Amino acid sequence: MSRFLFVVPPLVGHVNPAVGTAAVLAARGHDIAWAGPADLVRRLAGPDAHVFPCVPSEPEPDDAGEVAGRTADLKGPAAFQFLWERFLIPLADHMAPRIRTAIEEFGPDVVIADQQTVAGGIVAESLGLTWVTSATTSAELVDPLAGMPKVAAWLDGLLEALRGRIADGKGTADPRMSPHGVLAYTTGALLGPVKLPEHVWLVGPSVTDRPAPAGFPWGWLEGAERTVLVSLGTANADASGPFLNAAVQALSGLPAVRAVVADPAGSVTGAGENILLLPCVPQLPLLARVDAVVCHAGHNTVCEALWHGVPLVVAPIRDDQPIVAGQVTAAGAGVRLRFGRADARRIADAVGTVLDETAGYRGAARAIGRSFRAAGGSRAAADRLEGLLPRPESPPSGHGREQERSGTR
Repeated sequence: MSRFLFVVPPLVGHVNPAVGTAAVLAARGHDIAWAGPADLVRRLAGPDAHVFPCVPSEPEPDDAGEVAGRTADLKGPAAFQFLWERFLIPLADHMAPRIRTAIEEFGPDVVIADQQTVAGGIVAESLGLTWVTSATTSAELVDPLAGMPKVAAWLDGLLEALRGRIADGKGTADPRMSPHGVLAYTTGALLGPVKLPEHVWLVGPSVTDRPAPAGFPWGWLEGAERTVLVSLGTANADASGPFLNAAVQALSGLPAVRAVVADPAGSVTGAGENILLLPCVPQLPLLARVDAVVCHAGHNTVCEALWHGVPLVVAPIRDDQPIVAGQVTAAGAGVRLRFGRADARRIADAVGTVLDETAGYRGAARAIGRSFRAAGGSRAAADRLEGLLPRPESPPSGHGREQERSGTR
């Protein structure tokens, strides 16, 4: 038995992939602990999860993992700056001493630090531990700041200052990309022709069962020729109203189509009989029964849809979403819309396009789904982590035979 410590932020989309990997390791007899948000981890990983609480109670991201205080109109470089200055760096400062305590008390053989809990990598490196990055989105794999050297230098400065505060300046590794290994929950079929170092492991999505809201009217789907899921995530509730209303208007007019629309803020003002409006939907089981997904190109939603071979209409808002949306369209698995200009006509045209069996979108989505399953997901991630464990030393040649001879006298 070995010990693995997962360091995660208070962001649902970053905890979920780690949950699947941790579950496989636990099933293989390893001891698992978490450093992160106790309530969230126990809700997603189970009430008996061993958690070292490491995140502040205020300010707190909402249930979907959005950063508190970041308004809907904050996009592009401004959103990136806010994310790091107002959330990720303060989170790292708060978590660092608690991560150090977790390591001292738990004694992990390997630390797995999410890309957005940069304190995990910095502290683990300063203590001389083996640590791995958990990359729950592909954005960092394609070097999104390559064309923005001033922004990259600014971020490097933030991280170096952080290293000085929480690790006395020890270490040199990028805390977002461990030299020991990077668990990348995607495959080349979606990522595209990107040249990656050997220590970046494309393990595919870690898709695992998770708690779902009860009471979904599954019978409502019976008899539908085509079913569409529309979800922008509750993280974008403040910006979703116009888009969701346009989507409902578009889908209400499509023949032989039923649509399930996640409307957490109650922003939709009217819907046809073929539209089911709910504040929360059981996304994973729904994806096994839908024919298309309209979403904001969040990495987890995109990968879960493609895992089920479902084509997408993607309307990215900010952060890594434009990068993921570009990967979807480049792979031929979906159509991209501009979020701010997506009216009912454009949405209807896009949905009709991906539903067209002759257009090839479903075939491309299924091909990516096959690559995901072949990559292994949480099992492959667990294999990689076990591969970092020290191997027990074999007895010197002849030693075992000498013991056997001694034992028979």
